[in-house]
Amino acid sequence: MKKTLALVLLAALAFLLLGACAALPGRDPLRVDVAGIEPIEGQGLELRLAVKLRVQNPNDDAVEYDGAALELEVNGKTLATGVSDQRGTVPRYGERVLVVPVSISAINAVRQALLLADGTTRESVPYVLRGRLAGGPFGAARFTQEGSIGINALLPRAAR
Repeated sequence: MKKTLALVLLAALAFLLLGACAALPGRDPLRVDVAGIEPIEGQGLELRLAVKLRVQNPNDDAVEYDGAALELEVNGKTLATGVSDQRGTVPRYGERVLVVPVSISAINAVRQALLLADGTTRESVPYVLRGRLAGGPFGAARFTQEGSIGINALLPRAAR
């Protein structure tokens, strides 16, 4: 009898918590833009970059984070990934610049070069930046940015 009562109380508590979460007002997604990219020291055959992200919070509540993860996909294939254990807060209606080190493996770089050298004439290359700010009372805040990179911007001036 005591076990049944405990299970009923536990189920009722779970339903109350779910109802409370459902009653929370919707949050607008974070706006994330690449603010800069700088080379950093790598190991062996990898290329390392410090990606600076401008994170804007268009919500009335601050967003706390305890760690960040990034994945950069170019031409539908993963090019770079990175993580950071930074902590902080993006204030309500405010912004922060986070620096996340990312790695590009030699295999990913060669794969991208082969995709670009397939003989197809391209004006630009599509990319998708996916990321996550971990932590906070309601878990992670995820973000995605899609766009394209102009091929001429990637070529040295003499090759244009």
